[in-house]
Amino acid sequence: MIYKAVIFDLDGTLVNSIEDIADAMNTVLKSYNYPTHSYENYKNLVGSGIKNLVVNALPEYHRSELEINTCFEAMMKVYSLRCTNKTKPYKNIIELLNRLKSKQLKLGILSNKADVLTKKVVSTLFIDYFEIVLGLKIEADKKPNPNVALEICMLLDALPKETIFVGDTNIDMQTANNANMLAVGVAWGFRDKKELIDNGAEHILNTPMDLVALL
Repeated sequence: MIYKAVIFDLDGTLVNSIEDIADAMNTVLKSYNYPTHSYENYKNLVGSGIKNLVVNALPEYHRSELEINTCFEAMMKVYSLRCTNKTKPYKNIIELLNRLKSKQLKLGILSNKADVLTKKVVSTLFIDYFEIVLGLKIEADKKPNPNVALEICMLLDALPKETIFVGDTNIDMQTANNANMLAVGVAWGFRDKKELIDNGAEHILNTPMDLVALL
């Protein structure tokens, strides 16, 4: 198969953002005198959007609709101010993107992070690599719903079967399979290989440049 496009997840795939996310969420939790979580624990809490993160981070006995919405608004404000403080591309990601562009592949990003924050991170850390960058705008379109992935595919002028979807979580692999794209998992992200394989990963990348070898 000749592939024309690659769609990447953002957090845990292109960038290590866990410290900024955790610091922001813990700031919110502390402000309400709720228990905080470690960076390691946050790796299992992220992936389904910031609102879902808020729900999972809150104590079970403080998950009323009012408390969730209040903490979600606070998290959006705090995180928007620090979403690029510690967040950096993983090693060799820039080299990978340069190689993919040299091969004339079209590149996109699809994240469950809020759209405005996704675009802020990408515009700060990556310049002129991605034709399409989309985060979460409507809850119903959240991955693993394939609708936005298919929209990106169309905008990149590629068929699903000509597109590789790269991510680090079960949700990303489910999205790829739901969209009939090649599901490729990364071993350096927030989840382990077993989760990726169990959710339909057809290939696992141990390093970013392994994607070039796959091509």
